[in-house]
Amino acid sequence: QLPTGLYKKVLVILHDSVLPYMNEPTLMMDFLTVAYGIGGAISLLALNGLFILIHQHNLEYPDFYEKLYSLLDPSIYHVKYRARFFHLTDLFLSSSHLPAYLAAAFIKRLARLALTAPPEALLMIIPFICNLFRRHPACRVLVHRPGGPADMSEDPYVMEEEEPSQSRALESSLWEIQSLQNHYHPDVAKAAAVLNQSLSEMEDDISGLLELSAYELFDKEVKKEAVDVPLEFEQVRGLFGKKNDIFAEHFSLD
Repeated sequence: QLPTGLYKKVLVILHDSVLPYMNEPTLMMDFLTVAYGIGGAISLLALNGLFILIHQHNLEYPDFYEKLYSLLDPSIYHVKYRARFFHLTDLFLSSSHLPAYLAAAFIKRLARLALTAPPEALLMIIPFICNLFRRHPACRVLVHRPGGPADMSEDPYVMEEEEPSQSRALESSLWEIQSLQNHYHPDVAKAAAVLNQSLSEMEDDISGLLELSAYELFDKEVKKEAVDVPLEFEQVRGLFGKKNDIFAEHFSLD
């Protein structure tokens, strides 16, 4: 039983400072699978080591995607290791051979969690979802369902269901992205509006967005050149100085 702090430190360096130098990296299978099952930040950090064992050493983990799906909770957009997690999740979901129900469950859960995510996370997750649509065309029914959300009395998607195959994601509609098209941040609204058009064949490069911070977003807005916006087409003289103004007709400053 390792202390939580030490557990995290070990998992942070395990994939690049330990596994490449072991004669038998498969000896770490039990350690990493147990860490992956703990939950929270420890599970996120165990993904790196598990990826190497799955990709290079043929580790079989039958419930891998179910566990990955369960790691998606509201905190995922705020954790310190967000960039690492989404980089690996993108790799794990890159195969076009994944079943449509699984891809749809990830799309729907990410979109639902996006409703409470900060703008810097949304600017990354919306292109992420678009890439999943490009890889899994069968999931586009979530966007192009006849009638859309208007024909649904309620959303059939079951957010609390831990098993992706039972979440009924493919029966749902992606109304969450439609909601984000009215987001207060104009860049988020613009990014969400992309799904109103047909997606290009080329995937979006999200590598530069994974570590986008709120400070960078704020700094970008502050450094924009100010534009003088005309608020009145007729110059005002005094409080009630406009011609034919209803206030000037009924009030006077005596």
